[in-house]
Amino acid sequence: MFKKKAMPEGPTIVLMKEDLQKFAGEKVIEANGSEIPEAAKIEGEILREIKTFGKQTYLIFDNIIFKIHLLMFGSYSLYRRNDINTLRLGITFKDGGMYFYTCSVKIVDESFLKKINWEADVMSNKWNPEKTEKILKENPNMMICDALMNQDIFSGVGNIIKNEALFRAGIHPESLIGNLPPKKLKEIISEARNYSFDFKKWKKANVLSKNFQIYHQKICPKCGEKVIKKDTGKSKRTSFFCKNDQPLF
Repeated sequence: MFKKKAMPEGPTIVLMKEDLQKFAGEKVIEANGSEIPEAAKIEGEILREIKTFGKQTYLIFDNIIFKIHLLMFGSYSLYRRNDINTLRLGITFKDGGMYFYTCSVKIVDESFLKKINWEADVMSNKWNPEKTEKILKENPNMMICDALMNQDIFSGVGNIIKNEALFRAGIHPESLIGNLPPKKLKEIISEARNYSFDFKKWKKANVLSKNFQIYHQKICPKCGEKVIKKDTGKSKRTSFFCKNDQPLF
């Protein structure tokens, strides 16, 4: 199995975790890759747990924790690919392995995990929409498009989720948080999570792009008007929106 994750968002990382989960509790037979420190002793370690936080994945062993970020064009496979020379981390178990390419691999400790705000992960059972709403209200001059892409506020949300959630909620991406009516603020918080789970379902079924309503579309499915494509916010990430159905607040 080979999976390519170009510009991964939270749902694709959750799907990756589901693929890797079968190795939880297994002993490492061999480990290699350009990001493994020479002094690290991986062989014989037991993979105790796999955690995800937004776009990050954590492989937790007794004496070492790997943090993996697939970045823009990272990928993984459940077998060693000899046709790719960018192996960053490869871990072999008795019945297979996990191999990560063209990605960031770092070693962290338990104190790092304890500092993570797990309530910010839109796909986590610990997701806290009330806390998210409070943070947003403390930043009234921030554009909602920037807030959605802020991984400290909406961990796991990427550009696809941002665009589709804003379209569902009927909000222009350049709207200021302080100008959003209370109902709209709650709606975009809900849709960021709701769309993330739809994303996961469609991605797993290989029909994600077929379900895009606004992202990379030419015509608005609601009113038939031309979709606007514009780099928005401080990050200048591309937004797709309909001026008719997504008013500027």
